[in-house]
Amino acid sequence: MRSSILLIGALVYTIFCCCCATQNMFTEQDKISAQYSNYRKMVHLDSTYQYTIRKDDKISISVWEQDELSVGSSYGIYNSNEVYGKWLMVDAEGKIEVPKLGSIVVLHFTVPELKKVLRDSFSSILVNPIVDVKILNKEISLLGEFRDPATITVDKEKNYLLDLVAQVGGFEFYANLKQIKVLRQVGPHTHVIDIDLTTKDFYASKNILLYPGDVVIAPSKKYKDFDRRISNIIPFTSAVTAAAILLK
Repeated sequence: MRSSILLIGALVYTIFCCCCATQNMFTEQDKISAQYSNYRKMVHLDSTYQYTIRKDDKISISVWEQDELSVGSSYGIYNSNEVYGKWLMVDAEGKIEVPKLGSIVVLHFTVPELKKVLRDSFSSILVNPIVDVKILNKEISLLGEFRDPATITVDKEKNYLLDLVAQVGGFEFYANLKQIKVLRQVGPHTHVIDIDLTTKDFYASKNILLYPGDVVIAPSKKYKDFDRRISNIIPFTSAVTAAAILLK
């Protein structure tokens, strides 16, 4: 009788442990799903994304055949005017001063939204106005172990990580491709996205969309400083050869 009771007790305990393990498994899966969802949100895997105007943005406006209403360009021709600093700066209140229209709130507008506002406003003095808008300071910075680190001005809405890396000549030999970091400002908070470019899975999660204001950092491998010291100590040998000599 006693052995039967012990057997039943052991069975109940086993079932309880299995249930707890199953529950823990689902809890872990839920956590992983939540983390992946947050990651997707952070890297903006969103086909509807559009840049929104921020404070201190530099805006160029062109109205077809209306030079007196244009600021920073003749229609579609910006370069010479950008050099001479002709633009409208978004002030601390999120406004710009537009010729003939006065003060207009533009903060958080997308470019298409601002175009529509300007077209509607100019329609009171022009027939079918053709308006173009350009944000002059949309920039992405690539720092660290790149062949030609730079701050790149971007015009496109969608700029992918590997495309920008190609524009700066790719990575240097000492770049730590396992720990590429993207710093992204979201409201008052700075988020860090870690990317490992050495693995083969989830290509879309590596070649992420970069947005104006992002900073990409390629850190160096730990042995870079060691190699440099060895090169200084033994200048007539390669760093690799010097390391091999000292490690014998």
